[in-house]
Amino acid sequence: PLPAAAPRTHLHTRQVRFDGYHREDGLWDIEATLTDTKAYVWHSPEKGDLPSGTPIHDMVIRVTLDDAMTIRAIATAMPGTPHAVCDQAQDPMQAMVGQTMGPGWRLTIDKAIGGVKGCTHLRELLFNMATAAYQTIPGYRAHLRRKAGLPSHADGQPPFHLGQCMTWDFNGPTVQRHYPQFAGWQPLKRAKPSP
Repeated sequence: PLPAAAPRTHLHTRQVRFDGYHREDGLWDIEATLTDTKAYVWHSPEKGDLPSGTPIHDMVIRVTLDDAMTIRAIATAMPGTPHAVCDQAQDPMQAMVGQTMGPGWRLTIDKAIGGVKGCTHLRELLFNMATAAYQTIPGYRAHLRRKAGLPSHADGQPPFHLGQCMTWDFNGPTVQRHYPQFAGWQPLKRAKPSP
């Protein structure tokens, strides 16, 4: 647990949730929800006084992905927003259909719906949906392979999460223990063309 906090008053709660699903048609759904509430009466110029616990932001995204992590469909809902005009940020989200979650994901989002082309909160959810997708899709596929008695990674490439944090350092004890075949692994570097 955290160390004991100084005396304080609770003011704000942001709840973010991500859920991953495998669809019967073989595609994958990742759903994300963001909710902001105040622990006091919050005054909205457009909606008046909102009682404590009333969502100021209540936003949901469903992204449908294929096995290559390419967005095949996207749906949004905004049951709670501080301004009526916020709803206009939903249609631009369709610019993400056809984009692939992977390296450069934040830049892809910013190019398609960055700044005044979209909503800060929807972009924030969308950015973190990639992590939920990687927790959902490769993990479940590896689970199915293990259940079938097959190696969890047949392509000779390390799982995506290796080399992405201290625990999963290719030269560390966790990789040595759980993925000895990738201990000390280095990606192949392409030779630079000679001048």
